[in-house]
Amino acid sequence: MPSMMTLPPVLDDRPPLPVRPTPHERDGRQPTTTGGRPHPRQHATTADPSTLEALRRVIDHQIGPRAAGAIYQNTDGAFEVVAVVRDPQRARELLKRRCAQWAVIVKDVLRPGAEPFVVGSVWTTSDRLVREAATARRAVTP
Repeated sequence: MPSMMTLPPVLDDRPPLPVRPTPHERDGRQPTTTGGRPHPRQHATTADPSTLEALRRVIDHQIGPRAAGAIYQNTDGAFEVVAVVRDPQRARELLKRRCAQWAVIVKDVLRPGAEPFVVGSVWTTSDRLVREAATARRAVTP
């Protein structure tokens, strides 16, 4: 038996609230004339060789001295580099990011039995190289 103390909801015929004006930024209500996201030119197959060389230099700078076999340390711990993935498609799959150009597979050396995992963080001034990669050491000392 319903309580007599509560009133039934009142249904009124008020018009819906007006939609706010379109903001300056895109919010999905504006029609699009270009391709969707990510930017359609991001995946261009033909590019200027100087542009590709500049991109390679940027990627090299972001990866830093991390190569297979190197050990580096930062605020998160110490890690041994298992592999460096420079294939953008494979890096995107590993990192689950649409814009990844590279990825580094590392293993935590401070935890026994640690499994390798993928990182996409750039080399910064807070990172410190503990041991160079074996290929870099061989290149320096015959």
